[in-house]
Amino acid sequence: MDVRTPVHSRHSQFNKRAPKSGPTPTVRFMEPQSKPVLDNFTKPSRKSSKSSPASSSLVTTRPIATNSRVKQDEKYRKDMYLAYVNNALQQKANANSDAYDELVDQFNPKRTAGEGPPPSTQLRLWILALSHVISRLERPHSALVEAIVNMPWTTMDSTFVKSYTVFVGMLLSAKPEYLSLILTKIIQGFTHQSGLQALDAGVPEGSSAPLTRRVVYDRLHYLLRHVLSLIPTLPSTLQPILLQNFPHKRQHQVSQVTFIRNLLRITEYCPELSDRILATIVDRAIQIDVEIQVELEELDEAEDAQNVEDVFELDPFDVVVGQEMDESDSDSDNGSDYDNLSDLSSDAGDVDDADGAPDVPADARHIQDMVVKLDVILKLIFDHFNNLHAATTPTALGQASSPRLSPRSESPPSIAETMELSRAPSPVSVEHGKAIRRSQFHTLLSIFDRTIIRTFKSRYTQFLVFWYSSLDPEFSDLFQGLLVSKALLEQDQPAVTRAAAASYIGSFVSRAQFVDREGARRVTGVLCTFLRNHLDMFDNVLQSGTPMPSMTHHSIFYAVSQAVFLIFCFRWRDLEEEPEDADELLGAGPGKKWISELNVVQRVVTSPLNPLKVCSTNVVMQFARVAHATNFVYCYSIMKDNRRSEYNSTFNGRPSQEQKPSIQLSLFADSMHAELNTFFPFDPYRLPRSSSYIQGVYREWSAVAIDDGEEEEDEEEDEVQEGHIGFDIRRPDTRDDSSGLGESFGGMSISPAPNALTMSIS
Repeated sequence: MDVRTPVHSRHSQFNKRAPKSGPTPTVRFMEPQSKPVLDNFTKPSRKSSKSSPASSSLVTTRPIATNSRVKQDEKYRKDMYLAYVNNALQQKANANSDAYDELVDQFNPKRTAGEGPPPSTQLRLWILALSHVISRLERPHSALVEAIVNMPWTTMDSTFVKSYTVFVGMLLSAKPEYLSLILTKIIQGFTHQSGLQALDAGVPEGSSAPLTRRVVYDRLHYLLRHVLSLIPTLPSTLQPILLQNFPHKRQHQVSQVTFIRNLLRITEYCPELSDRILATIVDRAIQIDVEIQVELEELDEAEDAQNVEDVFELDPFDVVVGQEMDESDSDSDNGSDYDNLSDLSSDAGDVDDADGAPDVPADARHIQDMVVKLDVILKLIFDHFNNLHAATTPTALGQASSPRLSPRSESPPSIAETMELSRAPSPVSVEHGKAIRRSQFHTLLSIFDRTIIRTFKSRYTQFLVFWYSSLDPEFSDLFQGLLVSKALLEQDQPAVTRAAAASYIGSFVSRAQFVDREGARRVTGVLCTFLRNHLDMFDNVLQSGTPMPSMTHHSIFYAVSQAVFLIFCFRWRDLEEEPEDADELLGAGPGKKWISELNVVQRVVTSPLNPLKVCSTNVVMQFARVAHATNFVYCYSIMKDNRRSEYNSTFNGRPSQEQKPSIQLSLFADSMHAELNTFFPFDPYRLPRSSSYIQGVYREWSAVAIDDGEEEEDEEEDEVQEGHIGFDIRRPDTRDDSSGLGESFGGMSISPAPNALTMSIS
């Protein structure tokens, strides 16, 4: 039976009408179709069923792209790609790699001439097909895996990014041998230069919004976080890769900033690495800090400084991808003027290759660049701490929080969602916030104990602990407790470490505005008790006639004495007692009563150990002046004797037993004096960008100095001022002392003197 005959008989009117233009019966659905317009679709009615023949003809013959048809076609295409992948892998196993090589080439952004990179939709189909054969990706297929890992996937559309992330997770779950390859590529993506190299292929088409570096880094973090959720033991593998890719200290500051910002973000979702990441960043800051101090000795003060432009006019994370290629050459051009911050040696493989003496302007420029790098790095850490503190305080926990970063137009939405804080305050959330802040402080304290306190030329890095201690009285007490314990109690510590701890506690109590009156009195009392006990032991040795120990045995005594002198200069008003407590006090003259522990200071300054001769000249001079003005103790007679004493004069006549310590002191004083004269950990903070964190919690000398016009200077004080009193050790040959002690004290520097000797601990 002819099936077509009844059709013609029932719809004979269709055979009479002329053909119209439009889709032909041979049209294929795979070809692009016009987008349907909602206006063309009307609600069906009984009248419409009796429409004209022409209208009925169009509805019957035009193919409609229904959801089922789209899904069916999508499945067909996926099956086609999967069949090709299976065939390529099978032929590869049979020693025919043509199809396999073509498959690998699909992920190469730099294909042969005339062939552009495949569109992201096509690449996504390849990724989906490969997701079904992950178990077959063995060692012989490493070239394919490497091509997929190295492709610029972060510049694709968000749909591809999600598929790629899922594929990588499946790959690592089935084939953990590729973990190192993938982690290395992710961490390299966090560097600034690696991002530039990845963009050589250009930005794929199809992205509606401009693609910024922020979006690229967001996607890398999203992938890393996804991998961390699949492999809980990942941090141990990730840590050495982070260290390996950390930019060298001579690289451009934008490279430092980019990588450090990404590292700090990793700590937000990988707390297991928080301690080690922060330690790595602090270690880099110390490397730069120490280099600055060493090289600043050769610079004039006028060149040391404040002529620094803004680091970035635009946040480097907000730079649109593809509009920054010229920056990649900034590090290879010694004369580049990128923000006046390029490294002089950044184009050299070995920073020590230049044996010739560079000219002074080049040195000055290089040091200034390093200063700005340190400033930027410290500000990043301060910002990180401040954001953490603000996010975990009860106020922040009690209100809805917005994502920390700017909106991410093409990032997977789960990233922003996971960065949000708790919206409702509760006892649990408040306690959790305290625990987070406390944990961060203990991490920082352990870094200080392991690294910072053992670095004697660091000038600014230690202010990280200084500022964090200001956030909570508990933190300040813990820090002071660590310093006191290390300086006075831990006798197994090296003498240089104990002396450094004493210098830290003296400088901290003197400079920290958040150390209150009771805290200053408590620390001063502990230090004075140590001095009293040490003098008691020293007197017992003298009286017993036993051989005197070496003078290095007293190095901690001198460091603690200097700490007490320094604290008194800054905090003498807090060391006074109220008149009603006079029966427990030591009288120090009319109108002033001091805490009883200070009674030992008179004994200290008159001791044969003579700390006024050994301690820093600057501290001794200022202490003598303040102590005299407050009627606490008179030091000028001893200082005058110290100036008149000469080493050779001790051999005129026969020295008595009581003179022997003085002879040994003369031999020891120069070395110890140089050490104590060059280490004041919390000297004024001069880095312009990060200084905003320190200004509100730091005590300047000008705020506590005694007015020069209160009394006349004694003759002895005038004579001492003729010597070297400049507190800027970087300029030891200065001849202008007319500025007075107060100004010099406010500018005391810890930069090591050129001829400083290392304190012996033997």
